[in-house]
Amino acid sequence: MAKKDQPVIIKKVKKASGHGGHHGGAWKIAYADFVTAMMAFFLLMWLLAVADKDVKRGIADYFNNPPVRLSLMGGQNVGEQTRPLPGGGQDLTMQEGARKRGDPKTDIDPVEAEKKAKQLEREELEKLKEQITAAIDQIPSLQQYKGQLLLDLTSEGLRIQVVDGENRPMFDTGRAQLKPYAAEILQEISQLINATDNRISISGHTDARAFVGGEAGYSNWELSNDRANAARRELIRGGLDAGRVMRVVGLADTVRLDKEDPESPQNRRISIVVMNKATEESITRGEGEAPPETEEPPAEADDGEVAPAGDIDGAGVDADPADAAADIGDAAGEPAEPAGPAAEPDEG
Repeated sequence: MAKKDQPVIIKKVKKASGHGGHHGGAWKIAYADFVTAMMAFFLLMWLLAVADKDVKRGIADYFNNPPVRLSLMGGQNVGEQTRPLPGGGQDLTMQEGARKRGDPKTDIDPVEAEKKAKQLEREELEKLKEQITAAIDQIPSLQQYKGQLLLDLTSEGLRIQVVDGENRPMFDTGRAQLKPYAAEILQEISQLINATDNRISISGHTDARAFVGGEAGYSNWELSNDRANAARRELIRGGLDAGRVMRVVGLADTVRLDKEDPESPQNRRISIVVMNKATEESITRGEGEAPPETEEPPAEADDGEVAPAGDIDGAGVDADPADAAADIGDAAGEPAEPAGPAAEPDEG
């Protein structure tokens, strides 16, 4: 009876609401791990920031070919190694010491590399030729004169020739003053050849008609040189960088397009060559002082295609020898004074 009369004790546990309870110290461990990881991360970022390229390359090579892997494959023990990688130099990148086997950068034949560079350069000049040819058909100021523009690839580079047309000379007889249409052509050409950084050679050519004073006075040599410089000045006015002009020469009538008729208007022309690197180096070494062009006419390119920019007759202009006498000559003896032509002064 006594146990039945004993009161029942009920223990009521009240749980605290909110965040006021005690969570223990587990969060401190997690936070300490996080701070340690962040410290290691920023330390790594600092080391990468201050390391130079050689150190970074060496670290990358170490992880790509760790010494432990090399040791497992045989060879020296890792602890006995005196160099970072067996068989290599002190430099982890192998730039010093033993050469890498099969490294294409070190196994290239210099002769093959030079040949490939020349081939790439020729392809670039061929591409420039195609661009200029297409531009001549599209630019109205050039389209009407395309019969007087000849383009071909030579051993020196891309050659652009502006020749005298039938009853349409670039200069007055015995003068070095460009006609307005000729100046316009040269200015348009300067825009087209600005697509490349190659150096430029300019040469002037005349026909075989001599001055009254003979070779002892003002002759076709001086006239061709003055005309080449007049073309140079006009190209610069059109936007060509003056520093790209590497050579300006006058060749008189020594390099003829029409060998059969020395007085043909075809022989009166301005030749602009976008030179390749080999020609530039030859001139720099002093080996390019001889006349830069051969007497080989540019009627056909190396691949057999017709070289002139437009549909033209023969070598590029209407060149009927019977009509040559009707054309305005280069120096038909008209100047009575040997000192004669009123050429533009050279601007340097």
